[in-house]
Amino acid sequence: MNTGHYSVMLPEVLGLLAPRAGSRLLDCTFGGGGHSTALLEAADQVSVVALDRDPQARLRAESLTVRFGTRFTLVDSDFGRLGELSLGRFDGILFDLGVSSYQLDETDRGFSFRADAPADMRMDPRQGQPASLWLETADEERIAYSIREYGEERHWRRIVRSILEARGTGLLARTGSLAQLISDAIPARDRALSRIHPATRAFQGIRIAINDELGSIERALPAAFESLLPGGVLCVISFHSLEDRIVKQLFRRWCGMPESSEDSRYQDERVRLAEALTRRPLTPGDTELADNARSRSAKLRALRKL
Repeated sequence: MNTGHYSVMLPEVLGLLAPRAGSRLLDCTFGGGGHSTALLEAADQVSVVALDRDPQARLRAESLTVRFGTRFTLVDSDFGRLGELSLGRFDGILFDLGVSSYQLDETDRGFSFRADAPADMRMDPRQGQPASLWLETADEERIAYSIREYGEERHWRRIVRSILEARGTGLLARTGSLAQLISDAIPARDRALSRIHPATRAFQGIRIAINDELGSIERALPAAFESLLPGGVLCVISFHSLEDRIVKQLFRRWCGMPESSEDSRYQDERVRLAEALTRRPLTPGDTELADNARSRSAKLRALRKL
């Protein structure tokens, strides 16, 4: 049953956001619409505003518009621009971060190397550069940073060297040849011992870089917190340690807690603006993991604005 189109940690999200009659909610990552649909179904007169920068999301949203009418609105926007939008205030806000299952499963989008396709990787193909062009033109330092820091790939030097040597050959143009180039750059022993495809981490780092995923999160979360009504709940599902680090530090700041081990401020120097609803991040249960392997790295954090 693992089709890839699965709303991660749906019962937990519903329990934390607790939609009630008249609730106004914001789904910052519409994707396939599973979370939005469940929120709309949870109680009478719940309204949902959803964001998605993927132009194909509008096609997936048509059935919700027909079914729920004015209770549902889809906004064609990257959530990183939330602070620029005039959407009003909300009782609850949800982020389901990372690449969507729909984007992974659409092979021509170039997010995956399971099938050969143009190496694009853009969440919004109307904006920015495809990965193939970015790899051909970005400076060495930027590519290295993306693969080393965003991909957390320890063989980044070998991979970057191979990418630079492959410029102008056509090997960076398609996911198949790019994945093979990256795999060949990793020592054979490490390839054999790896539990994941050798190109996985480098692909992740490239994708995060060209979509400015971490920058979008850093801009969006403060804007979302500002958009919450008093008593409103903010839920964030992350899938990557770098995403979760941003979420954790901001949540701890708003809850008046030390943001990290390096935060040595006195308690009276902190301002408590929210209460944590999850002292530790929630993770998927065994049933969900069995049904949807993609949920295995999910972490859900939530807070309530005071």
